[in-house]
Amino acid sequence: MKAGEKVVALTFDADMTADEGPRAAAGEHFDNPGLIDLLRRSKVPATVFMTGRWADEYPAQARSIGADPLFEVGNHSYSHYAFKSPCYGLPAVTKDGMRADVARASASFRKAGVRNTVPYFRFPGGCYDDASLRALAPEKVTAVQWDVISGDAFATDPDAVAEQVLDEVRPGSLVVMHCTRSAAPVTDEAVERIVPELRERGYRFVKVSDLIRAARR
Repeated sequence: MKAGEKVVALTFDADMTADEGPRAAAGEHFDNPGLIDLLRRSKVPATVFMTGRWADEYPAQARSIGADPLFEVGNHSYSHYAFKSPCYGLPAVTKDGMRADVARASASFRKAGVRNTVPYFRFPGGCYDDASLRALAPEKVTAVQWDVISGDAFATDPDAVAEQVLDEVRPGSLVVMHCTRSAAPVTDEAVERIVPELRERGYRFVKVSDLIRAARR
């Protein structure tokens, strides 16, 4: 990968907080298998930042994603609670509980049989500070943010999401999207438009690990 090459990494947060089990039991869908199927059909590599609670709720899907060489799975915490507050109304993880929360997510991945894991961590809500970074240092994970916000969370207009991504993507961009029908119901429709339009512009899709490897050369 060369500097300035037209590559873009699509990332998808598989969010589910530790206390949303009753909502899932009542029929709320925190997964989005249609989105994963679309990425496979379109041969789009992607990085999924998964919470441990999501892997506990959907172990077969977590295992399938984690066994597919098209994808890689990063850690998005177990609880999806905030590592720095305030953070979009999320409950807070205590400083002393941060490392354990990340380790618990890794344990959930192992239990579900998620194989293609990578040592990258995405803070819930993207909220962090120096104290949270220090707390996670022993876990040897690299924090990964983004430069393009898709706006798919709670969106109802897929074209608006697609246009926001298409307007902001630059060579080497890292896009944040979501893999949960509950909180991001139009993501798959937006991706259906984003992928062919970016390919038409000459972009190639890569995983986060590809971007990081290229940056370290």
